[in-house]
Amino acid sequence: MRTSSLDSSSVEPEKKQTIAETVTEVNFDTREKLLSRLAEKAAKDDLNAAAADIDYVLDVIATLSMDEALKIVEEAIKLHEDDVNFPEETMEKIKLLSSGEMVYGEDLETYQFDLKAEAALIGYYSPYPEVRSVTDPYDDPTIPVETFRVYLLAIIWTIIGTGVSQFFAFRMPAISISSAVIQLFLYPCGTAMQLLPDWGFTFRGTRYTINPGPWTYKEQMLATLMVNVANGGTYVTRDNVMTQKLPLFYNSKVALGYEFLMNFSTQLFGFGFAGMLRRWVIYPVRSIWPTVLPTLALNRALLKSEKKTSVNGWTIPKYTFFLVTFGASFLYFWFPNYIFQALSKFNWMTWIAPQNFTLAVITGSTLGLGFNPLTTFDWNVINWTNALAIPFYSAVQQYLGMLLGGFIVVALYWTNYKWCAYVPINTNGLRDRFNKSYNVTKVLTNNLLDEEKYQAYSPPYYSAGFLVTYGSYFVVYPLAFIYIFLKEWRPIYSSFRDFIKGLRARSKSAYESFDDPHSRMMRAYKEVPDWWYLAILILSFVFGVICVEIYRQDTNTPVYGIVVTIVVSAAFLIPLSVIRSVTGFSLSISVMSEMIAGFMFPGNGIANLILKCYGYQTENQAEGYIADQKMAHYSKIPPRALFRGQVVTTIAQCIVSIGVLQWQMYNIHDLCSPTQPDRFTCPGLSTIYSASIMWGVIGPLRTFQGVYPVFAWCFLVGAILAPTWYILQKYIPKLSLIDPILIVGGMGYWAPYNLSYHTPGLYASFAFMYYIRRRYLSWWEKYNYVLSAGLTAGVAFAAIIIFFAVQYRDKSINWWGNTVVSAGIDGGKGQQTRLPLPEKGYFGLDPGTYP
Repeated sequence: MRTSSLDSSSVEPEKKQTIAETVTEVNFDTREKLLSRLAEKAAKDDLNAAAADIDYVLDVIATLSMDEALKIVEEAIKLHEDDVNFPEETMEKIKLLSSGEMVYGEDLETYQFDLKAEAALIGYYSPYPEVRSVTDPYDDPTIPVETFRVYLLAIIWTIIGTGVSQFFAFRMPAISISSAVIQLFLYPCGTAMQLLPDWGFTFRGTRYTINPGPWTYKEQMLATLMVNVANGGTYVTRDNVMTQKLPLFYNSKVALGYEFLMNFSTQLFGFGFAGMLRRWVIYPVRSIWPTVLPTLALNRALLKSEKKTSVNGWTIPKYTFFLVTFGASFLYFWFPNYIFQALSKFNWMTWIAPQNFTLAVITGSTLGLGFNPLTTFDWNVINWTNALAIPFYSAVQQYLGMLLGGFIVVALYWTNYKWCAYVPINTNGLRDRFNKSYNVTKVLTNNLLDEEKYQAYSPPYYSAGFLVTYGSYFVVYPLAFIYIFLKEWRPIYSSFRDFIKGLRARSKSAYESFDDPHSRMMRAYKEVPDWWYLAILILSFVFGVICVEIYRQDTNTPVYGIVVTIVVSAAFLIPLSVIRSVTGFSLSISVMSEMIAGFMFPGNGIANLILKCYGYQTENQAEGYIADQKMAHYSKIPPRALFRGQVVTTIAQCIVSIGVLQWQMYNIHDLCSPTQPDRFTCPGLSTIYSASIMWGVIGPLRTFQGVYPVFAWCFLVGAILAPTWYILQKYIPKLSLIDPILIVGGMGYWAPYNLSYHTPGLYASFAFMYYIRRRYLSWWEKYNYVLSAGLTAGVAFAAIIIFFAVQYRDKSINWWGNTVVSAGIDGGKGQQTRLPLPEKGYFGLDPGTYP
């Protein structure tokens, strides 16, 4: 799209002249008409838009020619024709506008205004209402960003956030201090630092001071992003090291040097790949990254001044609304988490007949599958699916996939497919032939598979839920890879070509290839050179090589294994990142990494853990950093400032995670035990441990050819489904509304989680992301993301206080409201499997005949 004479990158809202001063003959009615268009409503009390934003768009309208407006609209039709996030009503409208005044059916004045208004919003703001609600169409590059106080506060809150998130990572469901919570505390801290003296110095004409003035929106945003990238604990300490150390799992010794090297290597790997993915999933306007919008909304609520307007009868300011929801959530969470825990796991249907096995299996929230229309009154469970951020079409398709997977689970269980009726229906732990937790130490010698011990003990067996979970992964990998490249091959090829050109012409800005409003504004800032990212990649690889070589006796992992895993992970990064940037659906490649490692090093569970870590972190850290870059793109944060800041906080994160891990190992009683009283049952670790046994110790060849040959056919299903669906869409365009990746991906949400963690999120998604968004868009734009942030922040801080104030000191409340959820079969008391062990004392294959 061609830019007009108006340069959006240099407009400062406070200094901008109003439309009345710069454009004549724009009356009150015109302003009200544009306000109505922005709010998608005609009623005046539904209007919600910042005065500066409206003046800016009106200014654009006044400078646009009809030819320019028509060109913008026509290009938008081509770009967004199959864009599921582009408003359907807007697409219909701009198609009519592009057809001319006669087809549009309005008078000439109305036609011209509507055409220019749509062109101004699309070409100089954003095509998406949700993006317009959290961004500005202008930027001021002189606002302070990378300051001393940003680094100080970001490091402090990285230490706090990482510590809390690492600590509660083993809880079911897990609790973390999200970026929303961090923002809440960064704001008063940043404001308080305005009291510091103006001490500093001037270097080459630039003033550097510890107090450059008022705490700015960009400082708040940069500090948030620095904390955000380092705010979940590290995968190595959270998963690998714990799985290797704990007696419940491998019960191995892990050197502190190994922990440090693996942490720094895997955490920094994603940075390198993220930089190379900028052209594919950050700069393109269609990559809206819906999951980042609540973070942007909260920072705007905290620091952006707003005009007091009536929005569907609501006049409460955003920050006040946040404080109210935060306080209410904080107080209420004491009930489902401590005082009345049945409100969290509301398995009320099992209370009818606590010892009815079928009822518990189908409707239960713990043992069962969660087929229950009302499963919780706990926001931490309701928001498990990020209900107020993921687009409704994405949420409903993922839920339909999970629902379909649930019926398959029931069918497998009641037909006793591959002996799954002898184990609990939805456990993510592997079982031996005696229906006991699989003890991998019984088949290992020097951490490697001992064939004689294995044949005497047992192969591992999956539950019905785990079978569906893994089967869906094996379908979705080829499906996602092929389908995305078929559908998006033109922009993928174009971005790859631009990346190669960027390496050759390092002085050329990558933003020049993108002409959307935000990319044009970002041209004011220096980009991070591609070689910076390559240097991080090389450094991370060196750390990894040193680690596996120094601790070779403990890891049994050759260097070439890391190389192969990273190459395969990198190949999947583009399609998986494209999916997440559009739909909010995150598909992990951890299972793919497990299989690759299993084929290369069969019988070696520790090597499988290590290579899975590299595969998972390459993707996870890259996508996390990409999401942060997209927030920086929307907020106009200088890319080099973000790069420097996030490297610093990532290093701090690694150190803190290791320290918290050492404390947890020796201070939490029965850590990871299924009966741990404070819910530190480690569901994620159980999955990781099970996977390392099945795909590492036993290996994929034994699994595919012997115990579960159906898995091999799943890859073929995915490979056939991708081109089939792509071709069908050409003949039946309506099918483009259905994304097979979302449906098949949703089937993988089983074991140990169930429908009880997803059904309430679907209700919330329908209410806020569909109904309210369509009927009360201006309310939704103003309050939706702030509501999500407030409720989440209240839960997180209440959980911290509850744990250390009462739960850690074992001050439990023993009454019906806390004991009823575990009183029957669903709570682990009584029959746990559909079939008892056969008379011979075990199920499955006979000893000595194992594959």
